[in-house]
Amino acid sequence: MYEFVLAFVESSVLLAQDGAASGGPAFTAEAAAALSVGLAALAAGYAERGIGSAAIGAIAEDESLFGTGLIMTVLPETLVILALVVVFIVG
Repeated sequence: MYEFVLAFVESSVLLAQDGAASGGPAFTAEAAAALSVGLAALAAGYAERGIGSAAIGAIAEDESLFGTGLIMTVLPETLVILALVVVFIVG
């Protein structure tokens, strides 16, 4: 899933650059930014769904796993942060 989103982000940035180079707004940078952040957020939510339920189950068994579960649950959000970096580079 992550590979698909990263490939889509790259292709949307390339399409935005091609549209700007040709002089026509075939695919604007704002549209590329919106797609990259939106799809990255969807992928992060999809990943957090499984990780969150597994973390809750692990914490129910052993309370000392709270820190590890919290870190693993927040980790997919770095994908959205990287997509926001793309927005600032493109914009």
